[in-house]
Amino acid sequence: MKLLSWNVNGIRACVRKDFAGFLLSAKPDIIGLQEIKIDEASRAQAEFDFADYLEYWNPAEKKGYSGTAVLTKVKPLSVKNGFGIAEFDREGRVQTLEFKDFYFVNAYFPNSKPGLIRIKYKEDFNAAMLKHIKKLEKKKPVILCGDLNVAREAIDLARPEANEGEPGYSEPERKWGKKFIDSGLIDTFRFLNPKKIQYSWWSYRAIGARSRNIGWRIDYFFVSAKIIKRVKKAFILDNIMGSDHCPVGLELK
Repeated sequence: MKLLSWNVNGIRACVRKDFAGFLLSAKPDIIGLQEIKIDEASRAQAEFDFADYLEYWNPAEKKGYSGTAVLTKVKPLSVKNGFGIAEFDREGRVQTLEFKDFYFVNAYFPNSKPGLIRIKYKEDFNAAMLKHIKKLEKKKPVILCGDLNVAREAIDLARPEANEGEPGYSEPERKWGKKFIDSGLIDTFRFLNPKKIQYSWWSYRAIGARSRNIGWRIDYFFVSAKIIKRVKKAFILDNIMGSDHCPVGLELK
């Protein structure tokens, strides 16, 4: 089974850049999308062609902002949008799909913003997410994917010294990254590739950042320890264009 995750930075823009062609070539069984930036009314007017996939959408209340979606060839046993916490659910940040052997949690974690003005919101979201995962794990293992908006360690961004304290590489955010690991979740890419330097996001604001590979690894697949033996491969598809992020993924035995 191949699982992918991709912050598409606007599903309509990504579709115009041949997202459908990517699906046909990559052939994921399940793909979690973040930052879809489309509301229900706009999606009803759009002409998407995701052949062979069931679609589950979770848009934000605010137009053109945030939101998540999951496309899957495998019908889930259940689908739930959100935590049941209004301040997070109105931004369409979390989806939980139950499958036979695991829960698939697709998430778009908050950006702490310049000056860390949203750090409290992000920390509260992290706490809600960890509580959610631990509750799910009582029933079956969890696979968490998405844009976590944090580079966990210095190896995860090209210029750690220059970005110390900045959004996505502040001490509070890195502490939360460690807290997820300490809770028993496993960062699959780093687990299987302990010294590999590869990134999943490049800022549009920095000229030539992607061509020069001045990037960050902020997109992840975390899994419960109980399912790590099934993880055959964890990878980053940094040759795939269409967004300021690239897809990340894993293969299960």
